[in-house]
Amino acid sequence: MFADIVVDIAAGELDKVFQYRVPEALESEISAGMRVIIPFGRGNKRTEGYVIGLTAVPSYPEEKIKDIEQIINDGITAEQQLITLAANIKTVYGSTMAAALKTVIPVKKQVRAVERKTYHLNIPKEEAEELLEKLKKDRRRTSGAVLLQALLCQESLSRTAVIQNLGVSPSVLKNLLDRHVIAEETCRVYRKPVRIQNEETAKKMLNAGQQAAVDGILAAPGEVHLLHGITGSGKTEVYMALVEQTLAKGQQVIVLIPEISLTLQTVSRFYQLFGDRVSVMNSRLSAGERYDQYMRAKEGDVDIIVGPRSALFMPFERLGMIIIDEEHDGAYKSETTPKYHAREVAIWRSKLCGATVVLGSATPSVAVYHKALTGVYHLHRLTVRAAADSVLPKVHVIDLREEFKLKNKKIFSEQLTEMIHERLAKKEQVMLFLNRRGYAGFVSCRNCGYVVKCRHCDVSLTAHYDGRMKCHYCGYEQPAVKVCPVCGSKYIAAFGTGTQKVETMVSQNFPGAKVLRLDRDTTTKKDSIDEILSDFKNGDADILVGTQMIVKGHDFPKVTLVGVLAADLSMFSGDYLAAERTFQLLVQAAGRAGRGSLPGDVVIQTYQPDNYSIVCAAHQDYEAFYRQEIAYREMMHYPPFYHMLAVLGESSRMPELDQAMAAVGKMAEVLLPESEVVGPASAFVSRAKDAYRKVIYIKSRTMRPLIQLIAGIDQAVKNDRIFNKVYIQFDMDPVSMY
Repeated sequence: MFADIVVDIAAGELDKVFQYRVPEALESEISAGMRVIIPFGRGNKRTEGYVIGLTAVPSYPEEKIKDIEQIINDGITAEQQLITLAANIKTVYGSTMAAALKTVIPVKKQVRAVERKTYHLNIPKEEAEELLEKLKKDRRRTSGAVLLQALLCQESLSRTAVIQNLGVSPSVLKNLLDRHVIAEETCRVYRKPVRIQNEETAKKMLNAGQQAAVDGILAAPGEVHLLHGITGSGKTEVYMALVEQTLAKGQQVIVLIPEISLTLQTVSRFYQLFGDRVSVMNSRLSAGERYDQYMRAKEGDVDIIVGPRSALFMPFERLGMIIIDEEHDGAYKSETTPKYHAREVAIWRSKLCGATVVLGSATPSVAVYHKALTGVYHLHRLTVRAAADSVLPKVHVIDLREEFKLKNKKIFSEQLTEMIHERLAKKEQVMLFLNRRGYAGFVSCRNCGYVVKCRHCDVSLTAHYDGRMKCHYCGYEQPAVKVCPVCGSKYIAAFGTGTQKVETMVSQNFPGAKVLRLDRDTTTKKDSIDEILSDFKNGDADILVGTQMIVKGHDFPKVTLVGVLAADLSMFSGDYLAAERTFQLLVQAAGRAGRGSLPGDVVIQTYQPDNYSIVCAAHQDYEAFYRQEIAYREMMHYPPFYHMLAVLGESSRMPELDQAMAAVGKMAEVLLPESEVVGPASAFVSRAKDAYRKVIYIKSRTMRPLIQLIAGIDQAVKNDRIFNKVYIQFDMDPVSMY
């Protein structure tokens, strides 16, 4: 047996793998993730390394391969946890080990260190006092006297304080250093990206339901818990109480949130209670900030990390709890290879270190709720809103077919328009939700029906207000067309509506109202999300227009009206999660209204008012939705009753793609005779970034056969020439269809 080993994961060279022979005596003990001692380099220096894989086939001539000396068994380190997670991710989600390692261990690019220089006396106090008296008598040396006087009062001073505050010049500093009167120390200062809102948040007393949830979770440490609480029920207060108890045991906590837009609000609340022990990790940080937070976590400088799914891989040695807020959110599933789900990987990590996992949601994913009901997870419910004077909002469902009959062709129904005017008159705030950004959905010719598409992808371009058309899939953009390129007609225009167009229409229909928009197009700059949300919370705008970024977990006490402009957008997305996603978005959107002392209203505009996801969302009835959805899942053999593997093939050449995907389909039928194989068929987006795309879905009652199929396809890809020009990706239990 042979082991692939990385020597120094701190250097970030995760592709540089060395192979060693596993002595027969160690074969039964060794596994991926373990620390070992190996002879390294020409001098065979005894060096520590990490096993990232095992194989029976050597990659080099056997006579050149050295033996592993020993396995280190002094407790599992954070690095071992992460490498073990990488090995699991590689196996279950299908990727190379290098890609999995780079997912769990950030490759540490060389970043400029932030250093701070400080100065202190280098001579006895009595000698310094004598020198001070001499300097005071010499007018040319008054700045030196000022510095000595300050250092006699304070143990040390930073360079900034010395030069800017005391007015001491660098030349005077150098003179005193050269004479060894003072000494200079240089230390690394880690960047702290936490930016909090300037408000004091008093610690809240838990109500009976919240305290029962806290007690129940603490009573079963090291296990998985689902906290199912209606919107506004105070799940965050439960999290904070759990964190406080965990820190009291000397342990550390990871808090996952689905959207970067939630960082400011979440971190602010935790920071008020836990101060500098809180930090953040997300993709909006600079390379230096990300590196510093990783090192602060490794060195024990912080105990709480808040962030999206990448925060799961912080190198905490004393990890005691992982909290996943809004666990149902699709953002916890990676969109790039390896397509891991943070919830599942968090549970894997918890088993390695004995940590407790808390999954929180007002609208739990159906698969998670099923496990809670069947006893796999512990279930805790919060059934009332935490604020004594807060109740669930009143929901109004508007049938847009009836609006059309009344010749109302505006995006705002008559009732929504009237209610917006009422809120503006009362100086209350409004949120308008539309899950499509841009100015309009597509550009089409009214004469011949031609739709302008991306030249690289099989998707229509979206019109934007700046006169550009953009592909939201690959980023391609071009100027808006004024004449149909097919028939030459001038009647070519934008159809559909996006958040940018809604913003324009709000300004036209409600003149004088201050409007903000929050979507990917308005949040490209660092800190832009925090700035928009802070401005809205501070009352600098009356109406906030946005995509689903605005409906996830935000708490705006002055918002008394939420308008869902097109509830049908997610209902017909073409995958088995469409109803679940629609229900979740509507309930989450409705939950933003009336969270303070003012009552709230929600207006849901739809062409399908009788659909069960709309009806159940309007009544905030999760149980009724779950009963209908779980019956559908069982009948159609979807998760949680079956596991599903999507195999996606991409190639710039269609014949090679057809041949390769046919081979994959045949392999699936041979290796998994009791499974259901669907495809190969063209993917929902059949061409993207100049590559044709085909997909095969395989359903199996258990996951193990699907994992074996991944390994089999992987081997075929390496050895069979028909895969030379085809890129194969795997997605275990996908949260969206291809």
